Amino acid sequence: MTEDTGDPATASDEPGGVVNRMHALASGTRFGKFASVGVVGAAFDVTTATILQSLGVFPELAVFVGIEVAVVVMFLLNDNWTFSAEGHATLAATLRRLLRSNLVRAGGITVQLLTFRLLYRVFFVDATVLGIDAWFVAAKVTGIGTGLLVNYVAESLFTWRVHE
Repeated sequence: MTEDTGDPATASDEPGGVVNRMHALASGTRFGKFASVGVVGAAFDVTTATILQSLGVFPELAVFVGIEVAVVVMFLLNDNWTFSAEGHATLAATLRRLLRSNLVRAGGITVQLLTFRLLYRVFFVDATVLGIDAWFVAAKVTGIGTGLLVNYVAESLFTWRVHE
């Protein structure tokens, strides 16, 4: 390992350097796995939120509960598949990563909630399909999409530390 001189060119060649971080993030296989896990998480998220909303739960609360269900499901899938090489076997290490994942995903969750609220409350469209509020689902799915990249970068760098 080279001495850290503070020079970005030197730092980028080290394990935690800029080039290594960008290279780790650019993994098409890892991003494909992350996106696939995201599809599973989105299914849990949208299903949970839609059921709760149809039962009369306040829409933003239904969305938040759906997000948290998805976060736990996606963490378990990512921990055992997408980032399995970066994981640690102990229960304590797994629980620390789960807590860190929730904290790290706060940015993506915020983006998702704000996108949902903007679409659902400001640009509301009355659309019901088969008794389901289709605009709720559309706003929810759009929010999920906007949070995807924020979550991928944050999870890769902070939860599983793929660049180390």
